[in-house]
Amino acid sequence: MQPAEALPPVRELAQKLKVSPATVAAAYRLLRARGLTAANGRRGTRVIPRPPTRARSDLRPVAEGATDLSSGNPDGALLPSLAPALQQLDAAAALYDAPPLLPSLASFAAAEFEADGIAAAALTAVSGALDAIERVLREHLRPGDHVALEDPCFPSVHDLLVAAGYVAVPFAVDDEGPEPASFEAALRQNCRAAIVTTRGQNPTGAALTGQRAEKLRAALRRHPDLLLIESDPCGPVAGAPPITLVDRSRHRWAHVKSTAKFLGPDLRVAFVAGDALTINRVEGRYVLGPRRVSHLLQRLVLALWSDPSAGRRLARASEVYRHRRTALLTELAARGVAARGASGLNVWVPVRDESHSVHALAARGWIVAAGEPFRIQATPGIRITTAALRPEAAPELAATLADVLSSVHRPTA
Repeated sequence: MQPAEALPPVRELAQKLKVSPATVAAAYRLLRARGLTAANGRRGTRVIPRPPTRARSDLRPVAEGATDLSSGNPDGALLPSLAPALQQLDAAAALYDAPPLLPSLASFAAAEFEADGIAAAALTAVSGALDAIERVLREHLRPGDHVALEDPCFPSVHDLLVAAGYVAVPFAVDDEGPEPASFEAALRQNCRAAIVTTRGQNPTGAALTGQRAEKLRAALRRHPDLLLIESDPCGPVAGAPPITLVDRSRHRWAHVKSTAKFLGPDLRVAFVAGDALTINRVEGRYVLGPRRVSHLLQRLVLALWSDPSAGRRLARASEVYRHRRTALLTELAARGVAARGASGLNVWVPVRDESHSVHALAARGWIVAAGEPFRIQATPGIRITTAALRPEAAPELAATLADVLSSVHRPTA
């Protein structure tokens, strides 16, 4: 059977194979348990697409002289230098019975969570934000369960859901985060979990506001058993204040804070705060595999994050990213081009024709990401990473993009 193809109704297949309907139903349950199919309401049981990952445009070689704004990377010049910290690092070997999370790092990370208004009595560390999301979902969900997900969203999160056999239920986002009506409509579709980016959303730059958060919390209270996963990919360099949707009514939740954008993607360390049961399950399963995040990495993260100069460096990085992002948004607005980017490292520009826009910009020396990998049902767009975009280059890029977009509407000869 082909990906997304519907399996025959149970009774129809039972009659064709001359077996009991109970036998077919049991087989269908086994297929769902193994993550090969997913039940999708009236649309029936369907084959899950394999493989879930897609070819990405940012893996293509960048032409000489072109400016690559497609990667989603932070600016390496704004990340802390690893060399001084490595030279002073305590290289003592940790043995098998060492704690999963260094007490000193646990205390520091907990204080950072608490400063952001997030309870951190239960806390652990894993190998990056995606690892955290996957592990939290696995401890509460089964293949075929529905998960509410931002649309557009970071492609790897959607791919992760598909690979695990979950059904993504998209909801729309604007500059303030999930659109309340769309979010609640998604939750009503038997969702067992929801994933929300609190700020620096990739690709749109959405960031929760206090007013929007109140509306979303009200919607979440109508679904008390839902697992809420919050992701904070940019942390202190997002350019927006920390806001959480978790309140006392939420029994199952996790808040993921990645260090990739402000300490470096190569460290592969993220922290997860959550309810005690969720964190205990995640930590217990981690012990059965890699046991823990390397203590060497943990010491390095602590050294970089707790350095006396870190506060000033992070504040400067946040301001630089904000300046670069708003410089492009301002130039686009002056030319009548709608765009979004309330926080983070990227700007999202709605377009009519993604392929034309991406190729036309590339021909003029600007490499951007097509929106297709980010979208589930959302309308077309392109993502422009502004993390390393010089503000003085923003007028040229904006003028080029405005010309490219207007060319779609020009009559051909």
